[in-house]
Amino acid sequence: MYALCDVNSMYASCEKVFDPSIRKKPVVVLTNNDGCICAACGIAKRMGIGKKFVPYFQVKDALQKAGAVIRSSNYELYADLSQRMMDTCARFAPDIHIYSIDECFLYYGKSDSAPPQGWDALATAIRKTVWREVRLPIGIGMGLTPTLAKAANHASKRIDGFNGVAVIDNDVKRKLILSQMAVTDVWGIGSRLGRRLNVMGIKTAWDLANQNPTKIRKDFSILVESTVRELNGEVRNCWDDVRAAKKEIYSTRSFGQRITDMTQLQFALATHAETVSAKLRKQKSLASAMSVFATSSPHDNEGYFSESYFHRFTVPTNDTRNIISIAQAAIPTLFKTGVRYYRCGVGLVDLHKEELFQYDLFNQSTDSPKLMACMDNINARFGRSTVHIAAKGFDQKFAMRREFLSPQYTTRWRDIPKIIC
Repeated sequence: MYALCDVNSMYASCEKVFDPSIRKKPVVVLTNNDGCICAACGIAKRMGIGKKFVPYFQVKDALQKAGAVIRSSNYELYADLSQRMMDTCARFAPDIHIYSIDECFLYYGKSDSAPPQGWDALATAIRKTVWREVRLPIGIGMGLTPTLAKAANHASKRIDGFNGVAVIDNDVKRKLILSQMAVTDVWGIGSRLGRRLNVMGIKTAWDLANQNPTKIRKDFSILVESTVRELNGEVRNCWDDVRAAKKEIYSTRSFGQRITDMTQLQFALATHAETVSAKLRKQKSLASAMSVFATSSPHDNEGYFSESYFHRFTVPTNDTRNIISIAQAAIPTLFKTGVRYYRCGVGLVDLHKEELFQYDLFNQSTDSPKLMACMDNINARFGRSTVHIAAKGFDQKFAMRREFLSPQYTTRWRDIPKIIC
């Protein structure tokens, strides 16, 4: 049996944890640089405001008129509360797989026999415990496969009568829930695939479950075939105990304000280079090549400008100093006087496992593993960028705009809530 625990409107719900004064108000959370809406609480959704990925400036007046509370993305707070939620859920199962910042799968083994208290009671206990200890509202769906657990989770939130908990442990419940789900509500079935299925008369999840898996594989793919089999209780999806190393690592971000100064562009590229270097070392890889780019905004009146720079290392590296030096060397190519830069980034490609790479006898590596390990250990203990390369600068004018940022209640000393009693 599998269980999927999913936080309701994660970012908006996190904003309400330490601020009870907004728990009964519509809350909307914005993306980087306060650009678009990325999350809205249930109250905001019922009011018809807070549609995802709508530019904030377009709905600013409507949100203000509705009395909505606006928040910038507080990633530090969300990550900490996510970990607390995962730790709480992990106590209720022998195995856990963290699927995303707001979702995790619990696995109870191949046996479908219910615990003494029953699956519904267990799911209810998990939900109540997470609310009591973390103050996050979650929905829990249980099923014999991950796809059925996803379907049950959908029912727990979207189908009347389930109230946050749904369990698919027999064919009666399976038919009841799947027949009330559109085929595009099934995990892995997107809108484009859904349109093709609709043309074939497959409108609901139950319709899809009753298809011939072999024919579906022939008409679509092995992934859709696996979905059909999972909807019928056959486990086909699984997760690896060890996450595979990334084949490419990128760090990109738009600026909080347009920059026209070469020095600030250098600082920004050095910051991204340091970020990707640390990620590269974390997965114990080496980069054979890197890409650097800088662009203006296509929405500015001055015209769109975009330039990139590609470099292949003679010896693969994961040393921050080597990667930053190439980012700095790209500046003459990327910088153009008069351009109002909106975004830049650094990417590492053609990655190799560090322990398996065969070095060239005639080209010596200039990396300093001990120095990089020292930097990483200090930053891991005392916080990111406690020690950093001076090329990043100290007067950065491109920091991400977060005008509506709430306190980082759990990760910053000065923001820790004070209780007066």
